[in-house]
Amino acid sequence: MNLVHCNSSVQEERRSSLAVIMASISEWYAGKNVLITGATGFMGKVLMEKLLRSCPDVKALYILVRPKAGQSMSERVQDMMMCKLFDRVREDNPDFHQKIIPISSELTQPGLAISPEDVQTLTSCINIVFHCAATIRFDEPLKHALQLNVIATQQLLSLAQQMQHLQAFIHISTAYANCNRRHIDEVIYPPPVEPKKLIDSLEWMDDSIICDITPRLIGDRPNTYTYTKALAECVVQQESGKLNIAIIRPSIVGASWQEPFPGWIDNFNGPSGIFIAAGKGILRTMRASNDAVADLIPVDVVINLTLAAGWYTAVHRPKTALVYNCTTGGINPFHWGEIEHHVMSTFKRNPLEQAFRRPNANITSNYLINQYWILVSHKFPALIYDLFLRLSGQKPQMMRIFNRLHKAIGLLAYFSSQDWEWNSDNMNMLMSQLSADDRRTFNFDVRQLNWPEYIENYCIGTKKYVLNEDMSDIPAARQHLRKLRNIRYTFNTVLLVFIWRVFIARSQMARNIWYFVVSLCFKFLSYFRASSTLTQ
Repeated sequence: MNLVHCNSSVQEERRSSLAVIMASISEWYAGKNVLITGATGFMGKVLMEKLLRSCPDVKALYILVRPKAGQSMSERVQDMMMCKLFDRVREDNPDFHQKIIPISSELTQPGLAISPEDVQTLTSCINIVFHCAATIRFDEPLKHALQLNVIATQQLLSLAQQMQHLQAFIHISTAYANCNRRHIDEVIYPPPVEPKKLIDSLEWMDDSIICDITPRLIGDRPNTYTYTKALAECVVQQESGKLNIAIIRPSIVGASWQEPFPGWIDNFNGPSGIFIAAGKGILRTMRASNDAVADLIPVDVVINLTLAAGWYTAVHRPKTALVYNCTTGGINPFHWGEIEHHVMSTFKRNPLEQAFRRPNANITSNYLINQYWILVSHKFPALIYDLFLRLSGQKPQMMRIFNRLHKAIGLLAYFSSQDWEWNSDNMNMLMSQLSADDRRTFNFDVRQLNWPEYIENYCIGTKKYVLNEDMSDIPAARQHLRKLRNIRYTFNTVLLVFIWRVFIARSQMARNIWYFVVSLCFKFLSYFRASSTLTQ
């Protein structure tokens, strides 16, 4: 009798395990308590929205939130939930906010500044952790970048090891963590330095010393961001213990492709600020390679892959941490020169309000040509405009805007001037593990991405969601562009007359050269007309 009972128990356990493995992604997340760091950031908000909309039976989302001066933690969360991003969730479940539980935290403080009561709550109920929090500033001082990207990850892992029901820990890294290599596999590479030794060393150094040694420390990496993200991956590997871990490496994260609606973006980071500057007519030149692959990845693709990886890690429990390179360059490449064309054409059809000039940006890989156009098309117009503002009693601002723009473009130049090859075997493997329904609901197949359509939606998204401009005002914006065009034609005519009066009219040699050039033009036109007549 006991043997029969034992066999039936084993069979029941096998059936239960099989049911878990066969469960869809949304079914697996049902009843789960999820911890999210960086939830108030761009990717964190999209992750929350997707969980609440596509996994409606998820039990609760615990989010680490840093109180800001003049705004309490609950006020920050309330403002975030009023965002348009959550409109679809709000339609399906007006009370969705009840599933969001904020936890006061500060990543720069010991123990992440989480209270003992909250620690007790988290360790007793959390089933899966998504670690999205990081500083994404490329020029962050090394000590601060180390604190946010490495030490905070270390402390979160320490907390995760105390969680009694934890099934998976998903760490969001970057595809550029190992950008000093040209071919990047889905493995955790040896760190540039032992993280613990670096942390111990920087503790006693003052900021000036750290600033002096930073270039030697980061070596052939372009900035402290990529350097500390590489160290964080090593920490994840070292501190994982018995945890089920996966690492997601997105490339340049851009606006949404499909979810919750095309073109969602809420910040000026990365390409968004450059697109806006080009649309406003502020940006006229950028140093990049036209033929280099622009490895943009839509944010919803990253989030869908992240949620699918969370499900796979918890259900299949891989023996080693799996790394997923979430990129487009090797699967569905698109180049910076093509992006320039589609951005310009989109903003000419759907112009931004109160543009400084008509959109007309160009990409060049030549340093001297780029510097020439910066002088002619950026600094000179900025000086004239600031002079006009001073004369009219206003505060000059255009030169300051251009200086900030040049700094941002300079930080991106490393990534827009060369190519990388990323292995994506794990991403393909994960896709093969999904059911047909899950592949539709959690779509991360970038082979389906139509780049011209995506770039158009991205540009329109910056207009609607970042600048908060109304699409009904496009006729007025087009009228403004026509006004700018007329001003430009008038200015060029006046400049031509001025050059004639000052240089050509006063010199016999200049007049002879001018007449020679004009006569050549007339001869060419006459020959062209004659050729056209003969062919007809």
